[in-house]
Amino acid sequence: MRESSGVVESVVTVGSRGSALARAQVREMVERWEREVPGTRFVRRVITEAGDADRSTPTVAGVTRRAGASAFSSRQEAALVRGEVDVVVHCLKDLPTAPAPGTVLLRTPGPREDVRDALCGATLAGLPTGARVGTGSTRRVAQLLALRPDLEVVPVRGNVPARLARTRTRTLDAVVLAAAGLHRLGLADEITEYLDPEVYPPAPGQGALAIQVREDSEAARLLAASGDAATDAEVRAERVLLAELHGGCSVPLGTWTSRPSPTLLRLHAAVTTPDGTHQIAATAQGPTAEPEKLALTVAERLLAQGAARILATATA
Repeated sequence: MRESSGVVESVVTVGSRGSALARAQVREMVERWEREVPGTRFVRRVITEAGDADRSTPTVAGVTRRAGASAFSSRQEAALVRGEVDVVVHCLKDLPTAPAPGTVLLRTPGPREDVRDALCGATLAGLPTGARVGTGSTRRVAQLLALRPDLEVVPVRGNVPARLARTRTRTLDAVVLAAAGLHRLGLADEITEYLDPEVYPPAPGQGALAIQVREDSEAARLLAASGDAATDAEVRAERVLLAELHGGCSVPLGTWTSRPSPTLLRLHAAVTTPDGTHQIAATAQGPTAEPEKLALTVAERLLAQGAARILATATA
C-alpha cells in the first residue's frame, strides 16, 4: 500500500511472460481489474520462462524435459512464491494441474476466448499430399496425422508472428495455432480454417486465462470477486480430466467442453498415439455444478480403452 495525495493506493505487481500475446493477456486483465477495484495500481513485470529462453529445442515436450519443469510457468510461479510479484496471468493450458504450494488459482476469467485450433496458410482438405505443416505440440502432431497421415509435420516454436511468417516464405504450407491467441493479437484474418473441436479437440484449458495468487494475500482479497462461474466450470472439468490421466501440457490429450443448456456441461475428449495411428475418445454430460464428477466419468471411459498406455508411450 502507498499513499498518494492523501489517497491510499494499493499496488499490485502482475507477472507474465514477455511475448506480445502475454502482454495482450495482461492488458486485457488489468483493464478489467482497474474497473473492478478502483484505487489499485497495477505494475507489470516480465519473467522469462525456460520455453522463452530455449530457442533451439523444436518441441514443447523437449523443452519441458530439458527444463525439468513446466516450460512456460515454473519461473513465474517461483517469483510469485518469493513475493517478487503479487499475481501471475497465464495461458491456462500452459499451467500444471497442481499449482505451486502456497498459491491458488482464482476463479477463471470469462468469457472464454475461442477454444479451437486454427490452420493458417491453407485448409486441411486443400493441403496437397506431403505438405509441410508446422507445430511444436505433441497433441497437434498426433491429431494432424490421425486426420492426414500423408502430411509432413514439422516441429516449430517461437512467437506467433514468426510462425505465421514461415507460411509466407513457403518454408511451410501451413501452421496450426490456437485461435484464441490469434484473436487476442488481432490476427484473426490469418486464419484459413477453424478445426472442428469434435474431431480435433484442443488442449485442456485452451482459450482461458489463469490468474494465480498467493494464498491469503492482499491481491487474492482484491481480485477475489473477479472471474466467471460458467467458464470456471468448463476448465475445472478439463483440468480434473488431465490430472486423472496424469498428463501435463505436452501430452496428446484433447478436450472440448460445451454447454447443451445453462445447467448442463458436455465434455468430449480424445487421446491419440503420437504417430496418429490410433485414437480413442469418450464423451459424457452432467450438471454444470458437478464438473469434477463429469471429468471422472470421461476419464474412466478413456482409461477403459487404454488411455494410460498411450499417454505413457507418448511421454517416454
